[in-house]
Amino acid sequence: MSFEETDLYPPVKAYLEAAGYTVKAEVNTCDVVGKGPDGSLVIVELKKGFNLDLLIQGVERLSLADDVYIAAGFTGPIGKGAVWNKRRRGILKLCRRLGLGLMMVRLHAKKDATVNVLLDPAAYSPRKNASKVTRLKKEFETRVGDPNAGGATRTKIMTAYRQAAIRCAELLLNSGPMRIRDIRDQARVEKAATLLRNNHYGWFEKIERGVYCLTDQGKNELAINREESDSI
Repeated sequence: MSFEETDLYPPVKAYLEAAGYTVKAEVNTCDVVGKGPDGSLVIVELKKGFNLDLLIQGVERLSLADDVYIAAGFTGPIGKGAVWNKRRRGILKLCRRLGLGLMMVRLHAKKDATVNVLLDPAAYSPRKNASKVTRLKKEFETRVGDPNAGGATRTKIMTAYRQAAIRCAELLLNSGPMRIRDIRDQARVEKAATLLRNNHYGWFEKIERGVYCLTDQGKNELAINREESDSI
């Protein structure tokens, strides 16, 4: 079923009228304008699907009214690969942060369209996530140098944890089996015991109480990642 942006207007108009607004279309470049009994305005911008242009239009309308919605139209079920399904949580968070309301208008071939308001416009005052802030700062402070390229995708990110594992592995490669306390001191890895015990990469093997060696997998991956380890 194909449709035009103008097909979104009747159901949005009906929705706003049911809420007590007098509604008119295309008023000073605004797709939909509703005026409440108290004189307050609500503006709705329409698009056939959720995209950047819709967001930009919504933000521009915030200079005209406090209550601004962006409305995206859809027909039938939304495919698994659709932007909306993959980005739903992020889209809602972005709209909330911008102070925009969000409507989903689903058009049907044999029945009236349905309007689903997923978010009402409201002033947004973000709260910091203390635990995430702490983790961010810790990762920044403990990571040695700047080994990654900003914006890189489909490549292994050199984290502080991986750097610590590489230091332990390099030490074991050069020195053979060692006691945990010696690995900790010489590799400068405070939590070496936890790192070796968890063995996230499969590089380490416990050969007796408190003594670890490097596995063949560890040796092979160190060779492959030599450039990464050289940057530490």
